[in-house]
Amino acid sequence: MQIKDMSVNELKSLIKETVEETLEEFFADVDAGKEVREEVKQRLIASKEAHKNGKKGIPAEEVYKRLGLNVQ
Repeated sequence: MQIKDMSVNELKSLIKETVEETLEEFFADVDAGKEVREEVKQRLIASKEAHKNGKKGIPAEEVYKRLGLNVQ
């Protein structure tokens, strides 16, 4: 079937389906189903506890500097 032969509702349905498929591909979770290594879990737990206890993280400016980024 060609587009010229479609009804308005069929065309809308085709467009909707295409947009949904494209968005699903774009926003797909590339990490879905993967396991987090134990060492990463422990670092996240430690970071969460430190934050809960009032310890501040690395200032954004320091992160930029370490990565060699110039943010103005």
